[in-house]
Amino acid sequence: MERIELVEKVVIVPEQPTPRKRMFLSNIDLSLVVYQDSSSFFDPPSNQMSFSEICSKLYGALGKMLVHYDFMAGRLVPSLEEHNRFEIDCNDAGIVVVAAKTDRKLSEFGVISAPNPELRELVVFLHGDEDTNLKEKPLASLQLTQFGCGSLALASHYNHCILDGKAVREFEANLASLTRGDDLITVPNADRTLLRARNPPKISHPHFEYSKSTNIENLFTIRGTTSTNVKNSAAENQIHVLHLSPQKIASFKKKAQENKTLKNITTFQVVAAKIWKARTIATKMDDDKVSTMLFPVDVRKMVVPELQNGFAGNALVPGFARATVKELIELEDDFLIRKVQEGIERLNDEYIKSGIDWLEVNRGVPCKEDGFSLVAWWRLGLENEVFAWGTLKCATPLIVKPGLVIMLPGTKDEGGINICLSLPQDQLQEFCRIMLET
Repeated sequence: MERIELVEKVVIVPEQPTPRKRMFLSNIDLSLVVYQDSSSFFDPPSNQMSFSEICSKLYGALGKMLVHYDFMAGRLVPSLEEHNRFEIDCNDAGIVVVAAKTDRKLSEFGVISAPNPELRELVVFLHGDEDTNLKEKPLASLQLTQFGCGSLALASHYNHCILDGKAVREFEANLASLTRGDDLITVPNADRTLLRARNPPKISHPHFEYSKSTNIENLFTIRGTTSTNVKNSAAENQIHVLHLSPQKIASFKKKAQENKTLKNITTFQVVAAKIWKARTIATKMDDDKVSTMLFPVDVRKMVVPELQNGFAGNALVPGFARATVKELIELEDDFLIRKVQEGIERLNDEYIKSGIDWLEVNRGVPCKEDGFSLVAWWRLGLENEVFAWGTLKCATPLIVKPGLVIMLPGTKDEGGINICLSLPQDQLQEFCRIMLET
């Protein structure tokens, strides 16, 4: 099978020098020091733009972008003032951008609306030395690949500590605008100081959404792992996709609405409750264990004072639903939906700040014991951005790690939701059986 060929690899720096500074990272940022891979896809350019012209547009737009997103061109370094803490040295070291080509058609890479192993080729030039120290590693890298059919993929490999999903969406909209020669749509503000822990910390709630870190001996390690250096964990797990049709989702909601005590039920709440039950039962947890499902919630407007528009950092904190396996098996779906609703409702200003203080004391990570994280990628709205070379038609993560379930939009023809997860085959069959029960 013909591999993707490297055309060129360049380092893009801000087109104008930016002030040299150290940037504070919040405890929410620091609980997410891990690299993520995703890709956006485009049809062949209808304006006959050549690949070299497309590359030139991308490089120029990124140079302009990095004047405003200067922290993305920096590097993670130990804090000058606090032990066992990262900050970003905004040193204009730059981001890596790769141009690549293949004679293979995009259709030969399989389904692009959900993760599949073939798509990992789209970041093949971005995963350098596995043992690279974080101080030397770009915080973001991009690979632009042209296929034999003329279609394009713009894949990214970035450290989650710099941006959350909402900030990534705004970054992508800005990048699209600049490739067209237009101005920024949203001016980013990367100041995280409103999310600084209180002094002294005041932990006013239990925080089941977090686990204590297992290793703080080496600052430059992914929190919550026992590795002594950063690994690009591309586990060779098989990814499975279950499609929920619009009709199936409607039947779930109709059944939930029969319970008159539940108010303002959303698609996410109904489907999340179903996923929580199905995955917990399928993985054969003991009845007396407590199962925890995490789901990111945007708290930009929940904290006091509110975060400013254009906040470019991490302000998605884990909401959670928690119950014993016995309860998940025996109780009706309305109980589980209410647990999901409570996970959102408990997130007020004091609870959020208590969680930031908990992380300050415990240097923790999102809960890993007897639980998993559910990410509603389908609500990010990454599709339909118009770049100089065409409209983004589809965006997808490239890897789904074992403790993660991702909800993606179905194809334009199918609609509905694709549920992506990694489970052994026997557990997957049980998961699908429970999910498809009405």
